[in-house]
Amino acid sequence: MNAWMGKALRVDLTTGTCSFHDIDISILKEYVGGRGLAAKFLMDEMAPSVRPFSPDSRIIFATGPLTGTGAPTGGRYMVVAKSPLTDRIVFCNSGGKFGVILKSTGCDLIIITGQSVHPVYLQITESNVQIKPADHLWGKNTHETDTIIRNGLPDIYAKKCSIASIGPAGENRVLFASIINDKHRAAARGGIGAVMGSKNLKAIVAYGGKKPLLADDAAFKTHVVHVRNLLKQADSMKTLARDGTPFLVDLVGSAGIMPTRNFQTGVFQETGKINAHEINTSILVRRKACFHCPIGCGRETKVEIEGKISEGEGPEYETIALFGPNCGISDLTAITRAGHRCNELGLDTISAGGTIACAMELYEKGFIPHAHVGFSINFGNADGMLKLIDMIGERKGIGDVLANGAYRLAEHYKHPDLSITVKKMELPGYDPRGLKEKGLAYATSNRGACHMRGRTFGEEMKDRFDYKGRAILLKGGQDYLALLDACGLCCLIRGVVKVNDLLPVIEAATGAGFDEQGLMLAGERIWNIERLFNERAGLTSDEDTLPQRMLLEAMPDGPSKGHVVEIDEMIDEYYHARGWNEDGTIPMNKLEKLGIC
Repeated sequence: MNAWMGKALRVDLTTGTCSFHDIDISILKEYVGGRGLAAKFLMDEMAPSVRPFSPDSRIIFATGPLTGTGAPTGGRYMVVAKSPLTDRIVFCNSGGKFGVILKSTGCDLIIITGQSVHPVYLQITESNVQIKPADHLWGKNTHETDTIIRNGLPDIYAKKCSIASIGPAGENRVLFASIINDKHRAAARGGIGAVMGSKNLKAIVAYGGKKPLLADDAAFKTHVVHVRNLLKQADSMKTLARDGTPFLVDLVGSAGIMPTRNFQTGVFQETGKINAHEINTSILVRRKACFHCPIGCGRETKVEIEGKISEGEGPEYETIALFGPNCGISDLTAITRAGHRCNELGLDTISAGGTIACAMELYEKGFIPHAHVGFSINFGNADGMLKLIDMIGERKGIGDVLANGAYRLAEHYKHPDLSITVKKMELPGYDPRGLKEKGLAYATSNRGACHMRGRTFGEEMKDRFDYKGRAILLKGGQDYLALLDACGLCCLIRGVVKVNDLLPVIEAATGAGFDEQGLMLAGERIWNIERLFNERAGLTSDEDTLPQRMLLEAMPDGPSKGHVVEIDEMIDEYYHARGWNEDGTIPMNKLEKLGIC
């Protein structure tokens, strides 16, 4: 089979059994791979009403047909499950090399169900699958786990393997726990690591030597060169290569949409202390790229805090925004350490920063008593922020309440209006009052507030206060992003590599007879099956909205002053663009057209 391996690995942790099964080629063609393939299997094999921490729940790791082929940025993999944070579907994307190594074992996806009595990890090679005891790994952070497992392998495997693991946060079922692969790359949002932890699964170790076959090797190489040239020549990609995602700090700040003090405003006066220039000149060790990525937006960094050296990757823009301005902090060292620590503990930095900022506002307004914390957590308190991160990961003290996310935290202290969340998921680093298409993207994302499921920041910034006519543009961006996730490519290329550029690459790889319309239809199919899963899990149109602050409190100052988000009008337009009913449900004729039912 070209590009795909054609195999699914099923693991039942209750019975301790593992088996390989063929994947029907028709499903691969309809859902492409990655996010699409995982969503299809989740819908077919798990009732949406099943609780995320139930032994009957599934967690699915999936690669795409372009993963590991040499296609530019073709090193991505997806993890899909039902989120304990949102009770809706969650799909997480990560880079590094884990996806490539996983595919080299000979399978396109792993479907994991059941629950082990004792901690275990999964070891997968191209000839063998083992469920191994992990009692000695339980309680270790992700870096320690990687080192211990690697040191216990024969040298030939230790050098070639890739490891994805959870930290204490996943073990303790923090509702925004992440999975960390290759020590620094994160499948982060929606508590995907907590689902893994609920199964007592500490890690997955993969190593193999199988390579995907290509339908037309010569044509594939020709089209790959074209795509690489597009990426190398694009100004946006040059900026990413030079500065990484922190280049956004200055742009977002200048637009007055930088989340500041729990999104109370979009203006932060000290962005110059935390921007790309400051990172490049003070803490950068070297650039780093994921597998077969010509961009190299990753950053290895090193800081010293309280006499100790902290080394890792990041901070990415979202980490800077949520632990920085959103917590009222301009200390780059503390922000960097917060990101490093979240990777060690296995925490989503967006949700962690958003939840801590919510706690800070509740504390400053007297709704969280000082006695509940034991130390000050006012805005600007970097030491307090770092303490809270550890307490969340370990579920200690007030960290046990914060570990359930900002929505439940604000509810607990009787002020749900201070939860800046969509579908119980914390907002990323762009205030939608000054970027209205982003607000619609947050409100309609199938996994909750998400900045990576729509068009590019540059596209959204054009006429950024206009909201009419944006729905059809957003729909196209969402469908295309679903396609990229299915292919195994990085979403950062979406503004440069269009579907007509992607088509010859995927066709040369698979020989499946795709055309542009068919590829975009696959993206639309993926988006709709995720929405259908959510509908059956209890979603209503009431969840397709934004926090009260974005709807009722006009931006108080700065370049976006005076704006709110007109979400009701935008949602009506969006449902129409999607071909859904007025209440946001998917009509049967739409499902039939997409071949979902």
